[in-house]
Amino acid sequence: MSSLRTFDLNLLVAFDVLMRELNVTRAAEQMFVTQSAMSHILHRLRQQLDDPLLVKTPTGMKPTQRALALIEPVRVLLADMEQLVQPPIEFEASTSQRHFALAATDYIEFLLMPQLSELIEQTAPGIDIHVKRTEASFPVTQLENGSLDVVLGFISILNPPAHLSCQTLFGDQMVCVVRKNHPIIQREPSLEEYIAVPHMLISWKGTPAGIIDQYLAEMGQERRIKLIVPNFLSAPLIVAQTDMILSLPYKLAKRFTKFVPLEIYPVPIELPTYDLVMIWHPLRDKDPAHSWLRDKITVIGRNIDNA
Repeated sequence: MSSLRTFDLNLLVAFDVLMRELNVTRAAEQMFVTQSAMSHILHRLRQQLDDPLLVKTPTGMKPTQRALALIEPVRVLLADMEQLVQPPIEFEASTSQRHFALAATDYIEFLLMPQLSELIEQTAPGIDIHVKRTEASFPVTQLENGSLDVVLGFISILNPPAHLSCQTLFGDQMVCVVRKNHPIIQREPSLEEYIAVPHMLISWKGTPAGIIDQYLAEMGQERRIKLIVPNFLSAPLIVAQTDMILSLPYKLAKRFTKFVPLEIYPVPIELPTYDLVMIWHPLRDKDPAHSWLRDKITVIGRNIDNA
């Protein structure tokens, strides 16, 4: 007798055909093999199941009791296996009740969430989105166990593990903003003017220094940080009513100018472009619902400058 470990499951397909046809020649035609090959398959079935399965009688081949007992279980098993190997059912966003969890900063919320929320409300009203704050350490475990679907942020800050899937959505660069009619900064600032003005810093970790301070330190320079806030929400209002200068990504600064009177200038330091990325676990690469979400975020990211 065979164990499951040594049994050739492909033989079950042949068994089902043989039980339907009760004839080796017709079974061979159904299986698109020669009669000789089908006879060999029947021989292997008899060996592995330790039973004749089909025996010759004056009225044709008849199944044994062992074969009769296996017919229905084998057909159920084959039907289940057929379902198992079928492509995933297409995701129907319009009727889905799926819940997605995203980890992102308020920068991402400000730029992407209005459009993503509008799209979901219009095309997938049953889908719920939960935006969580990004953590100090990268949430690998949450992506793996599915409590987080995607992480959105600057790759230089997130520094994700190499085994995760990662897609660049767009690039951004640092600029600075001041209120209109600022007493000192009325054009593109020099480095001396830039560090002479008191600065506002957005630090969700609460640390008293940012990326710009690292570059300034390498240049032997230092700026005075007068105010630190944990998010972008109040930043444009504060800058618009004070003489402080705020350095932040350009795409966010551009949005702020729609609400408050601010001037945008380059930062007088050579800084790299920062890539905004979407990160997820490869376990969900082929998940139709997950692919739908990633596709929508990708499209919004590509068109972010037109929003």
